[in-house]
Amino acid sequence: MSDTKMTVAGQSTAARRLIIDMKGIVKRFYIGQPNELEILKGIDLQVYKGEFVSIVGASGSGKSTLMNIIGALDRPTFGSYQLDGVPMGEVPDDMLSEIRNYKIGFVFQTFNLIPRTSALSNVELPMLYAGVPRSQRTARAKELLRQVEMEDRMKHQPNELSGGQKQRVAIARAMANDPAIILADEPTGALDSSTGRLVMDLFHRLHREQGKTIVLITHNPELAEETERIITISDGQIVGVKKGGGVHV
Repeated sequence: MSDTKMTVAGQSTAARRLIIDMKGIVKRFYIGQPNELEILKGIDLQVYKGEFVSIVGASGSGKSTLMNIIGALDRPTFGSYQLDGVPMGEVPDDMLSEIRNYKIGFVFQTFNLIPRTSALSNVELPMLYAGVPRSQRTARAKELLRQVEMEDRMKHQPNELSGGQKQRVAIARAMANDPAIILADEPTGALDSSTGRLVMDLFHRLHREQGKTIVLITHNPELAEETERIITISDGQIVGVKKGGGVHV
């Protein structure tokens, strides 16, 4: 396996802040029953600030389970996980939603926008939960929509937007609270190739211009090749780590 301590943006990872630090992550379901399943089998994973990393695997490889643990949507059976310095094993259940709101910007394949609510209000929502004053969150939401080139659609509801437009709104929403990571789960999976290309270009721009830490979950090796580091998972284990191209030409 390749050395996971390869350079990030030309710097040694030793000088970078760890955003994701997983050691010995095991996830089992139906524990103690005849049909007990071990989905993750001792995952060690480190992602550094400013990295654009992809996690690649076929259906059933365990990548969705790993994503749920990274995103604080589930807990491991065994192992330790620190997210931006926070030991997740010590966070009580009733605080996990707050961690997700502040630390993680989610981008899903199915967009997950709130229906019958404007694009602007959708982007404001994480800031509303965080207690940001109305005038401040509205101004930031407008700026984020401008960054994803959706300022002329901010009053439109999701049913008035195309798939690519919905995903751009979702990316703006993911950045609302300036999270430690953007966690993108098959973000182009529901889009045609040309629209998916626009969405990937937007991720590249956020990474390049704002230094965002992005973790892309995908089954598409071509998209993975565009990231800086490609982590391949199979049968619940990391079976390969290699350098990606890091750019789309």
